[in-house]
Amino acid sequence: MGKLESKVAVITGGSSGMALASAKLFVEEGAHVFITGRKQKQLDEAVKLIGRNVTGIRGDAANLDDLDRLFDTVKRVKGKIDILYASAGTGEAVPLGEITEQHFDAIFGLNARGTLFTVQKALPLFNDGGSIFMTGSVASIKGFPGYSVYAGSKATLHAFARGWLNELKGRNIRVNVLHPGPIATPMQDQVLTPEAKQMFESLIPRGKMGRPEEIAAAALFLASDDSSFVNGMELSVDGGFSAV
Repeated sequence: MGKLESKVAVITGGSSGMALASAKLFVEEGAHVFITGRKQKQLDEAVKLIGRNVTGIRGDAANLDDLDRLFDTVKRVKGKIDILYASAGTGEAVPLGEITEQHFDAIFGLNARGTLFTVQKALPLFNDGGSIFMTGSVASIKGFPGYSVYAGSKATLHAFARGWLNELKGRNIRVNVLHPGPIATPMQDQVLTPEAKQMFESLIPRGKMGRPEEIAAAALFLASDDSSFVNGMELSVDGGFSAV
């Protein structure tokens, strides 16, 4: 029997990278998984890759109507949620002095506002004793030039987690933040130059990027009863990147 047998999981941004690897692992461990993504073709490919016990729903986590449609579908198909992995996010390097209102709104609109409403809209379907966790970033722990807005949006998530776990303690729903380090994903290819990738790899003790499957293993820990006594924590999965 898998660690998530008969559980229902929702993973936003689950059509690629770390979240897709997590969705695949969750299904292998017995869950039915709902994944979201903004691009239908990519979403269809993810559903095909996972192969079974998966429902793909196109949508943008920053769009509240899309979130309503997501959870209406979950309610109709399964009627409950045991695990919410709020992973949809975005990032772009813009240095202080060049930050625009549009940049700030786009980053905080998805990473902070979108995450908040993802969690809030999921709650009516949530089983007591469930697990909520969000994708943070080690950028909120270490300071990188150009990423202050991104880091600020991700730092918000730990503040959310601390408040929400207190509000949800009567239902025994735990809330955590998963902080990935530099991970080799399609999104990373879009936002980092080859020089930036080399710089980040030089800061990882083993000298190479993490893999999406390594993040998925940590996500499984937070989703399962293995983490039953872990609440309000920031779990850094970064190969020691934030420690040195």
